[in-house]
Amino acid sequence: MSVGNFDGVHLGHAALVARLREVAATRAVPAVALTFDPHPASLVRPEAAPVPLTTIPRRVDLLLALGLDAVVVQPATPQLLGLAPRRFYDLVLRDRLRAAALVEGPDFRFGVGRSGDIAALRGYCLPDGVGLEVLAPLEVDAAPVSSSRLRRLIAEGDVAAANRLLTAPYRVSGRVVTGARRGATLGFPTANLAEMVTLLPAPGVYAARATAAIGLAPPDVDHAAAVHVGPNATFDETMLSVEAHLIGFTGDLYGRTLHVDFLTRLRDTRRFASVEELRAQLAIDVSAAADAVRRAGDDATGSDPVPRSTVPPAV
Repeated sequence: MSVGNFDGVHLGHAALVARLREVAATRAVPAVALTFDPHPASLVRPEAAPVPLTTIPRRVDLLLALGLDAVVVQPATPQLLGLAPRRFYDLVLRDRLRAAALVEGPDFRFGVGRSGDIAALRGYCLPDGVGLEVLAPLEVDAAPVSSSRLRRLIAEGDVAAANRLLTAPYRVSGRVVTGARRGATLGFPTANLAEMVTLLPAPGVYAARATAAIGLAPPDVDHAAAVHVGPNATFDETMLSVEAHLIGFTGDLYGRTLHVDFLTRLRDTRRFASVEELRAQLAIDVSAAADAVRRAGDDATGSDPVPRSTVPPAV
């Protein structure tokens, strides 16, 4: 098994899961990941806690898509985070989850104050006959792939670069609520999102794919989208909003959860001199978004997100 936050489910996580599956197969045991909800930092240092990159359902889905047999979502509580490293190992990893082997990254920390490290974990595992493998960090473009690197890219609006480090396009989900309805009067109706809990990209206009489930079947709504993130400066608004124009969609999405997979940034947000100028730019944005989504679909060949050559060795 492997323990971690797995926020974002990036290529480094995929490499770890690939090795975990191999280790689990040799021992004839399930390949399982343990993640936490909420992020432990939100309890011990809330002022510095990172904004999530994934919701828990999304994280579980992405991890299972990599071939894990199960994902355990462990509630993060003050009691759990107050356990000494040895106690965490004994109660959680050995007694409750009965880990046969562990696969972790070199910066793995556990126990109160993150005081347990790989050296301590190795010392606990060895007498119990629990295997331990430590993978070297996966690097892309001469830099380690990490959740913090992804947060920087997304906060800068470079969702295309972030997606190259992820196992699936970066997603923001929200409930569709009633907006000012200006988009409809301009000829480009938008779905206005609320209740978003993951990190928003920098203000700008993006090409994206938007999906929503109307019934119990797979997504009934699946459309290319032009998405505006930020305040509507042309109408003197200062409040940040997320508005998605689903290209070619007609229907009612109010109250439903819309998933927006960001693909690339098209332009900055800006104030327009007139409604006519704004309408003309929206037409350009929609055309550019449709082209970008089409190209992304052409490039999606279904290849392994972590080719064998990129899986780092154990150290």
